[in-house]
Amino acid sequence: MPSSVNLGPHLEDVVTNLITSGRYSSRSEVLREGVRIIEEREKRLAALDAAIARGIADADAGRVHDAEDVRARLLAKYTTDA
Repeated sequence: MPSSVNLGPHLEDVVTNLITSGRYSSRSEVLREGVRIIEEREKRLAALDAAIARGIADADAGRVHDAEDVRARLLAKYTTDA
């Protein structure tokens, strides 16, 4: 379905420059790429939200570790005597 988009002067200039530079061949190509990037970002944000929810659930259930214990284990694992 065709659509008309008003991007405003600044974004219109960005689109024009991308086409003029040869990076994209048409306005539609630029806009499709933009929508793909937004779609990808939304998926990553959803995954982040789910990870945060899991972390909160773990904390609420008491599945946590003392920060100093974690720090000590990481230092022991990744610190080498040179």
